[in-house]
Amino acid sequence: MIKDIIKEAEEHMKGAIEATKREFQTIRTGRANAGLLDRVMVDYYGTPTPVNQLASISVPDARMLVVQPWDKTALSAIEKAIQKADLGLNPVNDGSLIRIPIPQLTEERRKELVKVVKKEAEEKRVVIRNIRRDANEKIKALEKEAHVSEDESKRGLEEIQKLTDKYIAEIDRLLEHKEKEIMEV
Repeated sequence: MIKDIIKEAEEHMKGAIEATKREFQTIRTGRANAGLLDRVMVDYYGTPTPVNQLASISVPDARMLVVQPWDKTALSAIEKAIQKADLGLNPVNDGSLIRIPIPQLTEERRKELVKVVKKEAEEKRVVIRNIRRDANEKIKALEKEAHVSEDESKRGLEEIQKLTDKYIAEIDRLLEHKEKEIMEV
């Protein structure tokens, strides 16, 4: 029973790590990254559609993204969606594809992005702590109902704490890496 609770908590914590990675991928650095456009939704024949389902996105060099739609009629809709996404990017439509130059980040913008990343990391730490709290409550309830011994309960709580420490350290590592990526010129 306790093993199931621990396993479930670990699965949820892994989910928080994956969500953190996805979030960090969409935050712009000075380098081109196809993940920047992951959240861009294009109004395609009245249906909001992710841009990566309408076009191939390539990174020909460190300062350029190229979006090549499979349906050329979607070009202007994709261009508008990228402009509306508030990514600080100016797409250039040449009639068959869209080039997106990635401008250098100003020092001020870098600091703003670091704040955004830190806020996101803290939110994910809170998620992990909430998972810990829920798992601890389940284990304590089992002990209270006499389904497990006090020793088993204590071991379960220790195991949950180890998982919590491990995944919070992973978020800290991801944060440190992303901060370094944002601040490098």
